[in-house]
Amino acid sequence: MILVLLALWATANLAARDFPFRLSQPAEVVAHLEMSSPGSDWGEPRREAALATLRVDGLYRTSVMLYAGIHPFRYSVFLGPLPAGEHRLELERDNRYSAAGSGLEVLDVRFQEFRPGEPYYAALAHAPILYARANTVGGFSDVPMIAYCERLEADGQPLLQYTVIYSNEDGGTSTRALMARWGRTTDIDYVYKVWLDAKGNRLRSTFQAQDHKETAFRGQFEGAHPALTVSTDNNMVSDQGPGRSAIRYQLAPLVVDLSNGSREQVMDQHPLAYRVMVQELKREGKLRPFGTLDGEKISDPRNYLYFELRLANRNSGMAILVRRNGEDVWWSSDLGRMDYAVSRDGWVRTAVELPPGTTAAQIAEIALGCLVVRPERGRWPHSGACRIEAVSRSFFLEADYRPGPSLWSLPARAAAMVIPTGVMRVFKPAVQ
Repeated sequence: MILVLLALWATANLAARDFPFRLSQPAEVVAHLEMSSPGSDWGEPRREAALATLRVDGLYRTSVMLYAGIHPFRYSVFLGPLPAGEHRLELERDNRYSAAGSGLEVLDVRFQEFRPGEPYYAALAHAPILYARANTVGGFSDVPMIAYCERLEADGQPLLQYTVIYSNEDGGTSTRALMARWGRTTDIDYVYKVWLDAKGNRLRSTFQAQDHKETAFRGQFEGAHPALTVSTDNNMVSDQGPGRSAIRYQLAPLVVDLSNGSREQVMDQHPLAYRVMVQELKREGKLRPFGTLDGEKISDPRNYLYFELRLANRNSGMAILVRRNGEDVWWSSDLGRMDYAVSRDGWVRTAVELPPGTTAAQIAEIALGCLVVRPERGRWPHSGACRIEAVSRSFFLEADYRPGPSLWSLPARAAAMVIPTGVMRVFKPAVQ
C-alpha cells in the first residue's frame, strides 16, 4: 500500500480542485476527501447538502454527497483500477443536484494505492458501484452513507458480503416498526456477495433483488467492480442498466467482523450516521412530540433506550419493557403489537421510547417478554420460546447523537436463558 499526500499548503490546487497523482504500477485507488459544505443542514429543505462530482483523467467516475454538512468530514471513495502513470482527479460541485444553499469546500485530498496480495485488496477490488435510485437524485433521500464488507464462508468457500447503510428508507417497513424491530430508521441492506477461489478470483456472485430475493449477478463489471442500481423504495438493487440514474456512488468499504455483534454496531462506530438519520426524519416530517400519537411518526430518537441482544426464537418474538423509578407504568419496545416484536435470530437491536430526559439512574426495572408469533404461512402456534443468549449493551443516544455508555447487560454466561411465550422475566439494572 502506498499513501500519496497532497500537501495542505497547495492553495492553488485546493482552489482549483484539480489534483494530480502518479502510480508507479497498476493499482486499485482510494481517494480520501476531507470536505465540508458551508451553509448546509441535512435537516433543512434547500440546504441539505452539496453533491460533488469526481472525474479521473477527464471521465466521470463517482459522486459524493456531503451529508455531514458544515462539519469537515473525510469521505472515502474508490476510483477503481488505474494503470501506471500520471493521473488527474478533478472535483467540482454538481450545480444540478446540489441544494441551493449548500457550498463545497475541499480541505484535503489523499490517495491510497492497493495491489493484489495486500490485506485490503480483495475487499476493495470487488466493492460494488452503486447507481442512485432515480427518485432520490436531487431529493436528498435515502443517501448511501457507509459501505462495509464481511469476510464469510459458505460450503467451505470464502465469500465477501457487501452491505450499505442508507440514511433512511422511503418504502417498506414503517418508521415506528423500524425503531421497534431494528432500533434505528436507517436502512441497512446487503447488496452483493461474491465467492472467491484460492487466488481471490470471482467464482460467482449474487445480489439482493426486489422482495429480498438473492439473485445471480449477470450485469456489467468495471474491473472486478459490479455495477448495481438501487431500484426499489426499500433500497433493493438490480444488475440491469435500464432505469439507472446519472449519479453513482463508489463508497470504499470498511472491513468488519460482526460475529459478536449486530450490524448496527457499524453505526455506533460512525455516529454521524445517527445524526443524519435524525435530520432526515425531521426534514421528512416523521417526528412527533413525545406522548402523542401521529400515524407512523416517532419522537426524538434520543428519547429511546436501545438494546442489543442475541436471540434464538421458536414460534416467538421478543419485546423489552422498561419501568422508571417511582412509576407503575411499563414502556414497551413492541408498542403492544405482536408484529413489532423481534422475531429473527442472531444479534438484534430494538428500542424503547421513554419520557424525554430519562437517565440511567431513573431506570428501575427491565423486562424481557416472549410473545407467540404467527408464521407467514399456517395457523397460530399454541406456544413457543425465546432463547436469550446474551444482552451485550443498552444505551441512550447523547445530545450529539453518539451512543452513550451501557447501563445494563447480561453476558453470555449469565444469559443463555429460555423464556416461554406468555412469560416475562424482570431484571434490576446495576445503575440506580
